[in-house]
Amino acid sequence: MTPSLAQGLNAQSGWFWLLVAGLLGLAIGSFINVVIVRLPRMMNAEWHRAAADITGTAPPEDAETRVSLAWPPSACPLCDARLKPWHNVPVLSFVALRGRCHACRQRINVLYPLVELMAAAVCLLAVWHFGPTPAALGAVILGLLLLPAAMIDARTYLLPDSLTLAALWAGLLASLGHAYGVSSVTPAAAIAGAALGYTALWILERGFYLVTGRRGMGQGDFKLTAALCAWLGPSGLPLILFLAACLGLAASAVLALSGRMDSARRIAFGPWLAFAGWIGFMYGPELIGAYTAATGLQ
Repeated sequence: MTPSLAQGLNAQSGWFWLLVAGLLGLAIGSFINVVIVRLPRMMNAEWHRAAADITGTAPPEDAETRVSLAWPPSACPLCDARLKPWHNVPVLSFVALRGRCHACRQRINVLYPLVELMAAAVCLLAVWHFGPTPAALGAVILGLLLLPAAMIDARTYLLPDSLTLAALWAGLLASLGHAYGVSSVTPAAAIAGAALGYTALWILERGFYLVTGRRGMGQGDFKLTAALCAWLGPSGLPLILFLAACLGLAASAVLALSGRMDSARRIAFGPWLAFAGWIGFMYGPELIGAYTAATGLQ
């Protein structure tokens, strides 16, 4: 097992690495906010360009079609006022501005600092659990790829290939560092896991469609599960599906009890798959061990 922070480090160096991890997570979290907001717009622009190419019409040319992760500069989504560098300091700017735009004084979406804090939490938990080791690096890479994918799916019901396939390739490449602890699975297990994850979700979705006549999942969920199983191997699939199903059902119950659930409302499955996969990477052996101990299974 990869040495934990307490096992491998003294207190002083341990706190140093936690500080580095937290600051790194906040900085990357600020960029993840850009990805969450702009990537769906970039995808929409790409679809419009592809449709125009197929139909032989002129592609639309406006600000939305030219958006990228680097352009335009960050601005308030309500009044379009440009943000100064000191308005982009993760979390601190939100607190200093009291959650309001510096120009129009409208409320800033609380999701911005929450995403930054979640990215910091990913990095902190990885270093806390694994120490500053290759395994922590793997957990950080996986977590920071899953975070924007989960948030975009929750907002738009889209799982961008640029994120799910990046997580898949990252898992396959990480398996090459199995001997160094980057991944817990070998390359053969990563490939088998990716194939099994995609196939299993495809079979489940087809079965659901044949029984109900409705689509239960999209292909993005298949690709995301393949990516997760590239990190966890074939044996991680039951844990991922069990945790994701429990989390999804719990979310549905909360919405139903709060009166916000109706027959037309869908719940994106991607966020729960992503969370389950990251928890499985971090704590899979412990969770399986606790389950087998509680049930008496061997």
